[in-house]
Amino acid sequence: MMQACFWSLMTISGKPSRDKRVVPGLIAIQLNRYTTLDADLVVIGGGPGGYVASIKASQLGMKTICIEKEDNLGGTCLNTGCIPSKFLLHNSNYYNMASNKNYQSSGITVENVKVNVDKCMQQKQNVIRSLANGIVLLYKKNKINWVKGHGKITNPNQVTALNPDGSIQSVINSKRIMIATGSEYTPLTGTSIDEKDIISSTGALSLSSTPTKFVTGGAGFVGLEMGSVWQRFGSDVTTIDSSSTIGGPNIDKEVSQILRNILTKQGIKFKMETKVTSANKSGNSINVSVENINDSSKKENISCNTFLICVGRRPYTHNLGLESVGIKKDNLGRIPVNSKFQTEVPTIYAIGDCIRGPMLAHKAEDEAVIAVENITGGTNNMDYNSIPHIIYTYPEVAWVGKTEETLKQERIDYKVGKFPNTSNSRARTNLETDGFVKVLADKRTDKILGVHMISSFAGELINEAALAVQCKVKAEDVARTCHAHPTYSEAIKEACLTAYFGKPINL
Repeated sequence: MMQACFWSLMTISGKPSRDKRVVPGLIAIQLNRYTTLDADLVVIGGGPGGYVASIKASQLGMKTICIEKEDNLGGTCLNTGCIPSKFLLHNSNYYNMASNKNYQSSGITVENVKVNVDKCMQQKQNVIRSLANGIVLLYKKNKINWVKGHGKITNPNQVTALNPDGSIQSVINSKRIMIATGSEYTPLTGTSIDEKDIISSTGALSLSSTPTKFVTGGAGFVGLEMGSVWQRFGSDVTTIDSSSTIGGPNIDKEVSQILRNILTKQGIKFKMETKVTSANKSGNSINVSVENINDSSKKENISCNTFLICVGRRPYTHNLGLESVGIKKDNLGRIPVNSKFQTEVPTIYAIGDCIRGPMLAHKAEDEAVIAVENITGGTNNMDYNSIPHIIYTYPEVAWVGKTEETLKQERIDYKVGKFPNTSNSRARTNLETDGFVKVLADKRTDKILGVHMISSFAGELINEAALAVQCKVKAEDVARTCHAHPTYSEAIKEACLTAYFGKPINL
């Protein structure tokens, strides 16, 4: 590491600003003082993709520097996404279970159940802080240099780290550059977010009290999960979406409909095929104006205390200096890459939410490992078909591989094996019988093409299915694999038995 003095690029009134004070020991006139560093790989972004890429590169012997502008490593996932949302989902479900009169039939009675939202939020921050500190320790263990700043590419082998005021903090010369800048929420045109009353997912994870009426503009992963949290804590929740199905565009339609029925029974109201046209504060409430997408004359105003805008996320790819090195973004703002995750500039790579594919933390992590391995001579590719998707409602929803709709579009002959949770011993024992497992297998080869499930532990169960899809396992193979009893995973075995043999054992 070397401390150097350079001419500043900042100007005052259009002219270079030069500090003409003489500094002992320096020959050049000092304008701006910053650090120059050298690396084998500089990673822009310290989220799931960025920090995993940094660690993997260091493990493979590369001198690695990570540039991250936020106070904590871990990106959106750790600080304002996956981790805090799962904390609130988990704890709100505990509260819901303690308040649920159905459990009195099992001999469990809990009276005067209360939720302290402030204490819940404090503990959420403790979890985030602990995990963020864990990444810092991993960086130290792997000798990774974290430069705090906004990374901007200044040539194919150089990244400048900028301070919040735009001044230069560091210049890193590197053999290769990896962009792992993630994504940000997509705003709703004409609506201003204050993160108190009109909020993004960040605000939904930090409310100081339970809203009386909570409206979500979107019925995807975020809308369903945050709607579930605050409905369990006592909010009257309405979810609005322009689609006819909940859970996003890639969910199996049968699963989507059953999930909607379950969440409706829990108390969440849905207004589908409806779009939000505006949201405005009026005193202590918010007026959300909506209209039917099939008939614009059907308009309505919905009043609420808190309005969550969750219409999707967009790549965070602005002010990265891409244009200066000839990298062109696509019409969605994503960075095009090849199978090795190289951009059109061979020394620059990109992974995670800022490139094609689902915006999932585990997708970014796997891309990070493969990209770094390819930098060091590997020839690995990413199998996007075997990436699991999970919606952490209660029960959870998970899937991997192809849906029935996709198989029909691709004209692939398939067979279906389904098994309901009502016939699963563990689910019956735990009074968690909502949902089922559906296995889709190739009619000719018996290869598992997709698995879709609704279950209390779907987020854990789906990984067996992901392995099956990744390794091109047959339904017969899973059906003949001994599964422990009584477990939820037996439903996967029974569904595979149905797909292969035509009949399950326990139905």
